Amino acid sequence: MRAFFLLLSACFAGQLLAARPNILHIHADDHRADGLGALGAPGLLTPNLDALVARGLTFTRAYTQGSMIGAVCTPSRTMMLTGRSWQRIPGAKSARPGANDPQTFLPSILAAAGYRTLHMGKGGNAFTEGLRAFQTSILDDAKTTDDPAADRAHASARLADRTIGFLKEHASRKDAAPFYAYLAPPVPHDPRSAEPRFHAMYDPARIALSPAFMPQHPWNNGEMTVRDERLAPWPRTEKDTRQQTADYYACVTGLDHHVGRIFAALKETGQWDNTIIVFSGDNGLSLGEHGLFGKQNLYEFGGMHVPLVIAGPGIPHGRSAAFAYLMDLFPTFVSLAGAKSPDGVDGLDLTPVLRGEKPAVRDGAYLAYRDCMRSFSDGRWKLIRYPLVDRTQLFDLEKDPRELTNLAELPAHAETLRRLQARLGAEMKAYDDAFPLSVANPAPAEWMPPSKERLATEDAKAKAGRKKKTANPAKK
Repeated sequence: MRAFFLLLSACFAGQLLAARPNILHIHADDHRADGLGALGAPGLLTPNLDALVARGLTFTRAYTQGSMIGAVCTPSRTMMLTGRSWQRIPGAKSARPGANDPQTFLPSILAAAGYRTLHMGKGGNAFTEGLRAFQTSILDDAKTTDDPAADRAHASARLADRTIGFLKEHASRKDAAPFYAYLAPPVPHDPRSAEPRFHAMYDPARIALSPAFMPQHPWNNGEMTVRDERLAPWPRTEKDTRQQTADYYACVTGLDHHVGRIFAALKETGQWDNTIIVFSGDNGLSLGEHGLFGKQNLYEFGGMHVPLVIAGPGIPHGRSAAFAYLMDLFPTFVSLAGAKSPDGVDGLDLTPVLRGEKPAVRDGAYLAYRDCMRSFSDGRWKLIRYPLVDRTQLFDLEKDPRELTNLAELPAHAETLRRLQARLGAEMKAYDDAFPLSVANPAPAEWMPPSKERLATEDAKAKAGRKKKTANPAKK
């Protein structure tokens, strides 16, 4: 990896990151880390974003750090707009003083540095207070007609239309203020409705299944019946998985098409050469891997691994194995704007990597989901711990990138396992994660899909509990 960065440094030694560039951040919803043709999705057509990948630097080890709820996108977007880790974001148990101050949110910091700030797109399951800090925030609730499916199908088109309008207006202004535009398309999150022309591009029968496809996860991971996991039948079927993947691809291709229109507008208005373009996702998604269909897991082709591509003037071309969290975008954008991050930011500035000055700013990834999963990876080796059912997984990502062979019980890997366990514990302590890695009475790991009647009963109990909590907000 060091040789790779030396090569980048040599190739781009004469280029510097643009001073106070425009920042256009396209942050997709439930977008897998391999969710572009150029990033490895077989048969997925994304020519415009593939061109961005060719022009920029792709961080192949980018993650959202963790989530305390099933709607992983909410803490993910909050971490990104505050620069704080999952246990320190506003409302979290270990939030620091000042965490709720809007003046410390990313759009406020950039506005104070002289940037025009704009948010357009997703408003639900987002960091509402952070969106209010933008000078302009245009929410797309996908309810512009009497046909919800049609509304959803044209969400990417609406986003592009509004963005192009903004770019033209901005180019016509006499002042030289740069912009920070945060575009949040609500795709490819379900319900996966795209314009018919994009659905027509994918025949489900021709969709390749992941090598990690399984009819069912082999044991209880602690979150087997969350909403996302109910979107597919148990056991998972090849036919349904192919159909869901085809619909997912259609949404991504539709987004790519309209992103291409935004890129064209940047060029037509003369703003292309002074705009840093970032493409990322708020979280990943399983599409049948390990028998799962949600983002509530810690597999690489699962919930926390996200795409991250950064392109623009002075940005090297290629791929970086440097670890990055979405919260690292906060200090990175602030640095590009020539501003200073406030106290309490956990994210690390990625511009030394973008400049080729350092190969990385982190040496591993610590990931978490509620109280039931924890993980640490050093790049080659990855540990996943399930404390509630006393299960441990150890994967050699170099030889087994799909995480199919668990090495945790093999004596030959005992030292590696101990090393990663120690590092996981240290990372948890560093980020105020006090959840235990073992419990006194672990639950049985065996799991069978519940009946519809049982699910209905569980839903009714959960709904009653939410009503009771709402009626007695002070009662714990």
